[in-house]
Amino acid sequence: MNHTNQPKGRIDRFRQTALDSFKTHRLFWMFTILLWTKSLIAYQFFFNMPAENAVQAFILFINPLSFTLFLFAFSFFFGGNKRKWALYSLYLVSSLILFADTTYYREFTDFLTVPVLFQSSNMETLSSSFLSLLEWKDLLLLGDLVVLPFLLWKMNETSQASQRRVLITFGAAAALFGFNLVLAETERPELLTRSFDRELLVKNLGTFNFHVYDAMLQTKTSAQKALADGSELDEVENFTRQNYAAPDPEMFGKYKGKNVVVVSFESAQNFTHNMKASNGEYITPNLNKLIEESHYWPNYYHTTGQGKTSDAEFALDNSLYGLSRGGVYFTNADNEYNALPEVIKDDNYYSAVFHANNKSFWNRDQMYQNIGVDKFFDEASYDLGNPEDMTEWGLLDDEFFRQSVPMLEELPEPFYAKFITLTNHFPYTMPSEKHELVPKFETNSTTLNNFPQALAYQDYALGLFIDDLKANGMWDDTIFVVYGDHYGISTNHNAAMADLLGKDELTPYDVAKLQAVPFAIHLPGQDKGEVHETIGSHVDMNPTIQHLLGIDTSEQVGFGNDLFSKEHYDRAIFRDGTVVTQDHLFTQSMCYDAKTGEVAEDGAACTPLEEEANKILEMNDQLIYSDLLRFKQDQ
Repeated sequence: MNHTNQPKGRIDRFRQTALDSFKTHRLFWMFTILLWTKSLIAYQFFFNMPAENAVQAFILFINPLSFTLFLFAFSFFFGGNKRKWALYSLYLVSSLILFADTTYYREFTDFLTVPVLFQSSNMETLSSSFLSLLEWKDLLLLGDLVVLPFLLWKMNETSQASQRRVLITFGAAAALFGFNLVLAETERPELLTRSFDRELLVKNLGTFNFHVYDAMLQTKTSAQKALADGSELDEVENFTRQNYAAPDPEMFGKYKGKNVVVVSFESAQNFTHNMKASNGEYITPNLNKLIEESHYWPNYYHTTGQGKTSDAEFALDNSLYGLSRGGVYFTNADNEYNALPEVIKDDNYYSAVFHANNKSFWNRDQMYQNIGVDKFFDEASYDLGNPEDMTEWGLLDDEFFRQSVPMLEELPEPFYAKFITLTNHFPYTMPSEKHELVPKFETNSTTLNNFPQALAYQDYALGLFIDDLKANGMWDDTIFVVYGDHYGISTNHNAAMADLLGKDELTPYDVAKLQAVPFAIHLPGQDKGEVHETIGSHVDMNPTIQHLLGIDTSEQVGFGNDLFSKEHYDRAIFRDGTVVTQDHLFTQSMCYDAKTGEVAEDGAACTPLEEEANKILEMNDQLIYSDLLRFKQDQ
C-alpha cells in the first residue's frame, strides 16, 4: 500500500466535497460570503476598531463567519424556491441590524443593546437627528437589498439538503465560534465578564455574536431581581462605608437651608474652556466668568453610558453609575432608590425639574415620580408657539430659561431645582444666522464645525439666566451648580478633533482626557473662585451637595465622595471601565502615565485600578438589576 498517497487523496476528496457543496448550495454560500464581507466592510469603514496585532486582525477577520454559517443553516429546513427567499429574509434582517449598529455607532460610538431598543418613547424626538446621520457609504450595507430580489426571481433553487448537511453546517458554526472564543480569551482573558465594554466584545466576538450574548444578558438580568435577597446588599454597604469620605467640617452644613439650582449643560466638554473662536471671541464667556467666581474642578469627568443625559441625572440624584446596557431610567425606573429629591424632604426641601421636552423622553415622568420629584415642568408648561424659538430638539435655551424663571419664583423655599438644557444637541445646527454667535470650526467634520455655535448659544442663555437670578434676588441665596452631562463630540470625529487641537492623532489617552466636562459650584456670597485639581466625576455631585446642606451621608449607599472632603478618593471611573487617577490612566486595556500621556513603563501599575473599577461597576449593576435598596428600606 502506498501510504504517501493517502494525504493527497484526503485533500482531493475534501476539495471535491467543497466544490460539490458550492455548486449544489450556491445560494447558501453566496449569502454567507455577502454577509461576511458586509461585516468586514462595517469593521473597516464604519467602526473604529483597529487591530493592535496579527492575532486581533485574524479574530476580526473570522468572527462574523460563525454566526453567518449558523444563521443561514436554518435555510436548509426549507426546500426548493422557499429556501432562496428564506435566505434573503435572513440576509435582509441581518443587514438592517448591521445598518442600525453602524448608524448608532456613528453618533454614540457604541453598539445597540436590547434595553436601548425598548426606549421607544425617544424615537420621535430622535428622528430628525437620525436623518442627519445618513451617509452615502450606507449604500454599501443597504444597496444590494434592492437588487437581490430581482436576481433571485430569475433563479430556480432545486437543491435539497440532507440531515447530515444540516448537522455539519451547525457543527462547523459551533466549532468556528469555539475557536474564535479561545483566541479571544487568549488575547483578552475573562472577556465575557466585561459586559460593560461593548467595543471589546464586538471586536472579539463580532457584531451578531455580540447581539446574541446581549440577549442572553437581558434574560439573566431580568431574572436577577426575582432571585435577589437582602444578603447581597451587605457587600455593597460594607464597601461604601469603607470608602466613605467624611466632609470638611468647615463646609459641612455651612449652607443649610439654601436653595439649590443645578444646570445640566448639554454636551459640553472641557476642551472648549477659555477657547476662542476664529473671530477672537470666547466660545463660552459666561461659563468662563462663572468658573472664575466659583469652585471649579478641571479634572472632572462624566460617567454616562447608553443613558446619556439621564445617566448623568441618575448619578446626580443617587451617586450611582448608569447601567452597562441601556438607560436605567427605562430599565429600572420602578426600583427603590435613596434619591436626593426624596432625602432632602426631611429638611423641608421642595424639588422640581425644568425641561422643555416631552415628559416621556428618557421615561422621565415615571422616574421622577418614583424618586420623589415634587413638580416636573415639561414641554406642556412652556409656550412653544414661536418657530424662531425652537430647534429640532425643542425650545432654545434662552427662551427656556426666560419662561422658567417665573415658575421658579413660585416654588416653595427652600427648593432643589434642576434645569436640563437642549440647544447644544447633535447635530448642533442653529435655526438661523442670528443665532450663530461665533464662527464655526474649520475641520473636515460637519458635526465638530457646528459644535461651537450651539455651545456658544447655550452659554449665552446661561448668562441670561444668571442675570435673572441676580435681578430677582435669588442668586445670593442659592447654591448654583453647572455640570456637563456627557461628551458632545464622539470618537468618530477623532481625526477632525486632532486637527482642531493641533495633534497628529488622538491616542486612547487623549480620548479619555477629552471626557472631562465642566463642573462648577457657586456658593452664596462667593465672589472669588477656587480651582480644585482633585479628580472627580458625576457620582461625586450628590454627597458634595448633601454635605453643603448639612445632611449626613455616612449610611447612604453610593459610590461618590464629597469633592470638598480632605478624604476624597482622587479617581474617576468611566462606565466602560476606564480609570483616571493622578498617577495613571487606564483605558482600552492600556496603562498610561497620567502626567505625560505616554504608555506606562510598568503596565502592572494599572492592574489594581482595573480590578477596583470592575468591582465597583459590578456592584453598581447588581444593586440596580437586583433592586437591592428595597431591602435597605425593609431594614
